[in-house]
This record gives sequence, structure tokens and C-alpha cells, in this order.
Amino acid sequence: MKRISVIMLGVALMVGCTSTETPEAIKLQISGLKDKALEINNQIKELENKLAKMDDDNHVNGLVPVHVKNIQEESFEHYFLANAKVEMAEEALIRPEGSGHIKKIHVTKGQRVAKGDLIVSLNTSILENSIAEVKLGLDLATKVFDKQKALWEQNIGSEIQYLEAKNNKERLEYSLKTLQAQLDMSLVKAPFSGIVDDIYSKEGELASTSAPLVYLVNLDKLKIEADVTENILTKIHVGDMVTIKFPTYSDIVLNAPIKRIGNAIDQKTRTIKVEIWLDNVRGQIKPNQIAMLSIKDFESKNALVVPSIVLKQDSKGTFLFVASKNEAGKTVATKTYVETSLSYNDRTMVTKGLDKGQQVITAGFNQIGNGSLIEVRN
Repeated sequence: MKRISVIMLGVALMVGCTSTETPEAIKLQISGLKDKALEINNQIKELENKLAKMDDDNHVNGLVPVHVKNIQEESFEHYFLANAKVEMAEEALIRPEGSGHIKKIHVTKGQRVAKGDLIVSLNTSILENSIAEVKLGLDLATKVFDKQKALWEQNIGSEIQYLEAKNNKERLEYSLKTLQAQLDMSLVKAPFSGIVDDIYSKEGELASTSAPLVYLVNLDKLKIEADVTENILTKIHVGDMVTIKFPTYSDIVLNAPIKRIGNAIDQKTRTIKVEIWLDNVRGQIKPNQIAMLSIKDFESKNALVVPSIVLKQDSKGTFLFVASKNEAGKTVATKTYVETSLSYNDRTMVTKGLDKGQQVITAGFNQIGNGSLIEVRN
């Protein structure tokens, strides 16, 4: 009847809003809606009869049908979730070791380079001239030293002449090494393999040690860092496996070990840093993305576990229903108080009040009370 009233109200509103329609048209609409209302009421009655029949079937001879779980020791794991941020394991703002005008930039933005590849070369004309000059002087100094050494070995000439020739030769050798090192510093090379993400200078500009030339990143290796509460510090260890998920990519689930646990607890947040390194195999994961870590902080191989949904609360505590036999030998539901520990993935570990071999009611528990006659079904 309520459904008919709602329909009739809708008709009344339609009539009020469509004053331009003729009375015959409105009567026709009312007739059609009444037919629909009668059809809907018949469907409701049919469904109510089916439901009543199902209830009767489910309570044959006053027995409430239930499903049970036979309690046995099983493994139970608990994980805690932590928000994390993806960072690059390797990145560098590359600067030259010396000053000079940029002769050539050998890379472009987005280019992949290997460790040791030449990135930027500075103008070295002055250095090259200095090296050539020192080499000429060293060649002469070497010849003079060789002659003085031969004479000295024959006890000809003074010792001071021999030492001066030796000193002059060695001084020029050191000068040449210094100039060669400066020449090497004018060649800016990649410190690691990666991608040139940005270039800050142009050819012909003056490069200095204070200004970066290139921003180099390595996206093949990523670092994921999370802050976890100090109370789980004793439950995690370097090498423990962590499951990593990304809200952006629901199809990517990775597993990697904890690489490092911080040594200091943040005084304000009372958290400590956990670091995981992983290979960015497909290159989909980007720096600064949000990640979700699942870190195992508890594991038991012989736990008594029940579905979390079967646990209920009253003034006395937490309880569930166990299928057992009464004095008459009939199967009844027994209200059993338990103590629980951790819960994870809709499973709860019971620490007290439950024994192996007991049958915990897992379906039908909302239709029973303590002592209800039940029928255990598979």
C-alpha cells in the first residue's frame, strides 16, 4: 500500500505540473499507473512468499542451519601499512672541477649516458700550450740529468751539479702531472649511468665550480623512504621483505628487502626512517610518487585463527559461538568468551578461550543465541 501511495503522490504532482493536459489524458495516465501498481504489489507478495518458504526450510524442526570452521593451528602474519615516497637512489648536479669557457656540450636533454661518458669539455688551449712548454723543458732537463748522472758515476763534476739537474728534472715531471690533471678536470664526465634530465649552460659560457652544468638522474635504481613509529623498531630488521604498492599503478606490486633502518628517532614525530632500494625494471615508477608499504611485524606458525566477522562484544567482553553437544546429545550453539590479539585481512588470532578441534560457527551466527539448536551444514 505504501508503494501505491507513493505512486499516487507522483501522479498528483504530475497533474499539478501539467495543467495544460486534458482530463481524459490524465485519467488515462492514472489508469496505467494503477495497473503498474497492481503488478508491483503482486511481485512483492510473490517474493514475500518465497522468503517465508526459505525461512521455513532453513529452520526445519526448529534447527538453525550454520556453517563452522574446525579450529586447528595455522600460520598467521600481521602487517602494518606505511606511506612512503619514491626518491632517486642516484642523482647529481654535475659541476666542473675547474673554471673555463665551455668548448662543447656532448649530451642533450633526455639522453642516456654510461658512467665515464664525456658530458662537457672546457676550453683547454692555454693548458695544452703550457703542457707543450713543460714537455720541452722536461726533455732538455732529462738529457742534462742523464749527462750529469753519467759524469757523477765517473766521479767527474760536483755533487751540487748532479743534484740540481735531478731536482730540475723531477720538478718539471711534477709540473707536467699537475697540468695533465688540470687537463683531465676540463673534461666533465658522468659519475654514474643515468639520464641527462636538464642542462643549465650553453657552449661558450664561462663555467665555474659554483654553478652546475648538468642534472643527471638514475631512474634504474630507486629509493623508497618511509617514516615508521618507534614502537615497531624491535620488530623489523634489515633484510626483511616488504610489499610495495603504488596508488597510481594498481597493477604493480613489488617485493624488496629493507636496505637501511635509521639510527635516530625524530623527536617531534617519534618516527624512524626505513629505506628500501629497488630496480625500476619497466621504468614506470617516477621520483616523488607516493607508495604504500606493507611491512610484516608479527608471524606465528601455530596460531588459532578465526574470521574477524564472527567476533562480537557485550558487557562481559568478546565472544563467539561454538558448535557443541548438550546433555541431550543435541547440537547447540555455545556462547564462548575469548581473548584476541592481532587482526589482519579479516582474520583474528585468538589467544585464550578457544582450543584445537572446536568448531566455531562462521555462518548463521546472527540468527542464534546461547543454547540455540543448530544444524551444521557443509
